[in-house]
Amino acid sequence: MIAVYPGSFDPITLGHLDIITRSSRLYDHVIVVVSRNPIKNPMFSVEERLGQIRQSTAHLGNVEIDSFDGLTVNYAHQRQAKVLIRGLRVLSDFEKELQMAHTNKTLADDLETVFLVTSTEYGFLSSSLVKEIARFGAAIGHLVPEHVAQDIQKWYGKNLPSITVG
Repeated sequence: MIAVYPGSFDPITLGHLDIITRSSRLYDHVIVVVSRNPIKNPMFSVEERLGQIRQSTAHLGNVEIDSFDGLTVNYAHQRQAKVLIRGLRVLSDFEKELQMAHTNKTLADDLETVFLVTSTEYGFLSSSLVKEIARFGAAIGHLVPEHVAQDIQKWYGKNLPSITVG
């Protein structure tokens, strides 16, 4: 069975990798898809995120990395997937994800949404949190793969505005 795990993954975190790894044990083929959302202002380009995820999941033989524009249900149909995977960390995630699952069901009754609860050690972790911590120069290697931590540090090294005091 084919499953699709959609998201922005900006950047991919160890929490995302936890969901991907566990999904790869549950399904024959897992497609991690990076959404191309023109409304968001991502840190990394889609191509950079695809590369980061590919490098992070290279050891998982049944995981494919792709990107898409548009509705996730349309992408899932194009790829003949039967399952949409969503990760849950906290109660507020559940409300948003349940609403999305119900909406997707109205658009594609043949697709099932499966919620995976993030492992305890990653329950607090989000891409936004990683970026905020990195912005202040703190270590993030325990939150994201090492190569992603290096990419984030390079990004902030090049893109942080100068701060003039006085």
